Amino acid sequence: MTEADVVIVGTGHGGAQAAIALRQQGFAGSILMVGRDQAPPYERPPLSKDYLAGKKPFERILIRPPSFWAERDIGLKLGTTVTRIDPAAQSLAVARGDSIGYGTLIWAAGGDPRRLSCPGAQLQGIYALRDKADTDRLIVALEGGPKRVVVVGGGYIGLEAAAVLTEEGCSVTLVETRERVLSRVAGEDLSHFFEAEHRAHGVDIRLNAEVESIAGENDTVRAVRLAGGEEIACDIVVVGIGIVPAVGPLIAAGAAGANGVDVDEFCRTSLPNVFAIGDCAAHANPYAGGAVVRLESVQNAHDMAKVAASAILGDRQPYNAIPWFWSNQYDLRLQTAGLSLDHDSTVLRGQPEDRSFSVIYLKDERVVAIDCVNAVKDYVQCRKLIEARAMVEPERLLDTTRPLL
Repeated sequence: MTEADVVIVGTGHGGAQAAIALRQQGFAGSILMVGRDQAPPYERPPLSKDYLAGKKPFERILIRPPSFWAERDIGLKLGTTVTRIDPAAQSLAVARGDSIGYGTLIWAAGGDPRRLSCPGAQLQGIYALRDKADTDRLIVALEGGPKRVVVVGGGYIGLEAAAVLTEEGCSVTLVETRERVLSRVAGEDLSHFFEAEHRAHGVDIRLNAEVESIAGENDTVRAVRLAGGEEIACDIVVVGIGIVPAVGPLIAAGAAGANGVDVDEFCRTSLPNVFAIGDCAAHANPYAGGAVVRLESVQNAHDMAKVAASAILGDRQPYNAIPWFWSNQYDLRLQTAGLSLDHDSTVLRGQPEDRSFSVIYLKDERVVAIDCVNAVKDYVQCRKLIEARAMVEPERLLDTTRPLL
């Protein structure tokens, strides 16, 4: 049996940061990172942006150079899937029949891309952009000239992929089941702005549209059929409809959780000596009014990793980080701070037609979140208002001649 004082399952942002934070805070015990990916820890957001566009080679999206992990005596066990956890024995079973013993376990496995469940969903030519291997396959498929692409999903991943593929010369149709893009994470002003931008770049956006099936030829996609019978001819399908938290072994071992795995303010699960961080960790978030949420962001993964590392070393600091996110589409830089989940009003600061504006979200007259498009000053200043739970008159927020602070 392989053993380590701390075993980290997951080699994404959360897992990598947990290992780094432990060493930075003086942990001298053994650390082993276990990941399904064959590659050493790398950044995931560029997969649907700069890496897909060929603007960044793989070496530039590595979280640290490969030598970093060896120099800090952090073991990497790659291409390895954990199948079972035995909390009593404090051990993991992995797919090849091996076992790994742990003193403390940090679960940072993230999630698996949600797949289409319609007929034809197993055909060749369908990609999810969740890992390097899948993105590499898409890059190969794009060789030989522009392709006809259907992007399923109007969230950030879908919109980012649509932007890159359009700039690569592809004919892109984006299919979204709801009445607007970004409906789960943003207000109408931002949704309508991005719809207009994508259409101006040639993307055919279909709203309130459901994929009924995918038609194929020689085991490869040739068209997406929508409910109602319309067929959209295509060579490639990119699916960006969210993730399924990768927590099966935790839940099977008795950990509490419904949407992911539940953790307390120190990122501890209900299992002894087991922490969970990142996309798969459901927690009561102070910026969501204490509601239990999962946050799929680099920020959340990094900050939870630091909280878990500190707790392991006996310095319990509750998770209280302000959520933030970003997205690059065309020449637009979207920056978000806070959570707008239950806002009751919005303020549109600036004019969308200027391609530099902000949408500020209020709850009970307090600033709870902001979406900024090419408006860095608003983003920096409003973060402080969100952290302070500040009450600001809407007229003040509207006045672009005055700073937010």
